[in-house]
Amino acid sequence: MPSKTWVPAFEAKVGNWTYYSCLMSYAAVAREINFAHDLGGNQDLGTMIQRGVGARTTEITNYLLTNENRFLGAIIVAAWGGAPEYIPLEMEKTAENSDVLSGMDGNFGVLTFDGTHQFFALDGQHRLKAIKDAVKRNPELGREDISVIVVPHFDNEEGRRRTRRLFTNINRNAVKTTAQENIALDEDDGFAILTRRLLDDHEFLRQDGVVQVFSKVGVDGELKLATRQVGVTGTAWTTIGVLYDLLTDLGFGLHDSMSKTSQRAADDVLDESFDDLAVRIDELLKACGNMRERYEAQSAPKELRAPKGRDGEGHPFMRPAVQVQVARAARHIIDQNLLDWPRLLERLSGLDWRMSAPPFSAVWQETPDSASRKGKMIAAKDNNTALFELLLAHLAPNSRAQIDRAMRTYRTVKNERYPIAADELAKNLPSVDAS
Repeated sequence: MPSKTWVPAFEAKVGNWTYYSCLMSYAAVAREINFAHDLGGNQDLGTMIQRGVGARTTEITNYLLTNENRFLGAIIVAAWGGAPEYIPLEMEKTAENSDVLSGMDGNFGVLTFDGTHQFFALDGQHRLKAIKDAVKRNPELGREDISVIVVPHFDNEEGRRRTRRLFTNINRNAVKTTAQENIALDEDDGFAILTRRLLDDHEFLRQDGVVQVFSKVGVDGELKLATRQVGVTGTAWTTIGVLYDLLTDLGFGLHDSMSKTSQRAADDVLDESFDDLAVRIDELLKACGNMRERYEAQSAPKELRAPKGRDGEGHPFMRPAVQVQVARAARHIIDQNLLDWPRLLERLSGLDWRMSAPPFSAVWQETPDSASRKGKMIAAKDNNTALFELLLAHLAPNSRAQIDRAMRTYRTVKNERYPIAADELAKNLPSVDAS
């Protein structure tokens, strides 16, 4: 006779569903709950009631095994064959607790897991698989708890239709956190943590308006985090999302734990990484056309981005799209050991830091009315690729073929010849530089 497991639960109702909210140990979850395909529910398209388990399970398993701050949201479980066995209980009331318990035990009871029902994860199958794998590797995790919501499931056409509808409603209406929200809230991703710390403690970045964090602050507490673009009339140097990307690319040579987004690095690693990144940001701002100095000298920073009537004279490093490609190219050059950091900064400082000048002209378009010198950014992916390739060709080309390829890319996206000769760029080839 199979052993019984009793689980405390509250019976609840919403819409036309009766469900049970309960607390189960990881060990009980691993033992009692299965997958729909194990019970015949996902054998073909007609009986399919949920999507399959994907490759991201390994990441969750490692999170459970290694992160002391681990926490998983509730799993929604369906009872195969109908309503689970639920026994309502009445709590014993005394003179001391009657006021506290009044009305609280009306929906309280226990669910019985005794083998007469089979249970499968309707939503949370990746978490379930991770729990099963983690408990096998570390049985002590079986003592930990997770919230489980149990709903009935009937294995007939009407029951499958009802369960599928519940699954799609749960997943369609769930709102995932945005990339910007993750940066603002994540306590495990080292670069998210340091992005926030730099916004608080870096002498330049903490200045009001330098980094756009919110695009909207409502009177009723509504907050909308900034996107990756700074508005045409905006005064910010960059946005929180782009700053995170810059720090990630500038994070070469840091401790390996900084690259693990699901496990917080040690405090001493975070402190050391903060110091390194703060210095690299300062050095990058100086090398990229004295960005900070010119920004702080401007009474209206938007004039630095696009001087009135002379847009093409604007500073390229006031444009997030340029910032991203510069940091991306810098990381590529460092990772490929083409230049060390001081030499790379020296090469960056030698570029013509005007928006209409090469290589930045790859993402810039002058208006036909040349007299006004107005222009606009080109957001197309191919233009950003051209800028990245040209930055490599200017800063640290590894072959003449690479230079020629970058120039062809420019001609394709701009329909014009690149204004700098290939022979000029070839002066930075390794063999020429060494001699």
